Amino acid sequence: MQTTGSFKIRGVANQFSRKQSGPFITMSAGNYGKAFAYASKHFGHRGKVLVVDTAPASKSALIASYGVDVEQMPAKSLMPTVEQLVKDQKMIFLHPFDDIDLIAGHGSIGLEIIEEIPNPDVVTVCCGGGGLLAGVAAAFKLSGCTTTNIYGVEPKEACTMYRSFCENKPVFMDAKSIATGLAPPFAGSNSFQICKQHVKEILLVSDEEIKAAVSMLYKIGLVVEPSGAAAFAAIFGEKINLKGKTVVVIITGGNVSPEELCHIIH
Repeated sequence: MQTTGSFKIRGVANQFSRKQSGPFITMSAGNYGKAFAYASKHFGHRGKVLVVDTAPASKSALIASYGVDVEQMPAKSLMPTVEQLVKDQKMIFLHPFDDIDLIAGHGSIGLEIIEEIPNPDVVTVCCGGGGLLAGVAAAFKLSGCTTTNIYGVEPKEACTMYRSFCENKPVFMDAKSIATGLAPPFAGSNSFQICKQHVKEILLVSDEEIKAAVSMLYKIGLVVEPSGAAAFAAIFGEKINLKGKTVVVIITGGNVSPEELCHIIH
């Protein structure tokens, strides 16, 4: 339903609206890269996307189809490569999850929810680097929804924000999950500060629970990728008590190939 099949275009569009010219560079596990590529073509800017080598090949090919350069590499090489290209080629780095303009753009989801359901008791949001979670949480709390509890949801093996909450600082880890879009190697600094202030708790789900959520959503007619189903997995897995409460679950993306979906649901 969203342009490019995920929420990412909201933040990317706001980032591009704040910049005058490129060339731009970013790093992405897939959906941000797709939105970045779409925006680059739309605004007529040259762009380059660095993609972690654990991301599905189908997503890398789709990003490249928009006309941007795509390069795959290990997660540990992403930031050093960005820094080198910014220095050598004067490229402008757009961060995929730890950028204030991006976070503000993602916050539009929260504002739209408030228009429909002014004071839900619970909102669950998937969390990778934390940009979406930070934006939604800030939108609710700064709009005066003080009684709404915002929960982030991460894969157990890619729980950078959960560990950051525990250590009270952004942390790095070797993150791995079927939900590749939720497995960046670190939690964003800006995202962490906002989430720490406005998010009640980070919930953890296993890859098997994410697969079960994807299958359940498919049975009711929704095609959702693993990263997009994580928040629902927490509800489906009864991670918190929801009896008698008004609950909003944000499902964030449907960019999954037929082959990947078939493998998950069967």
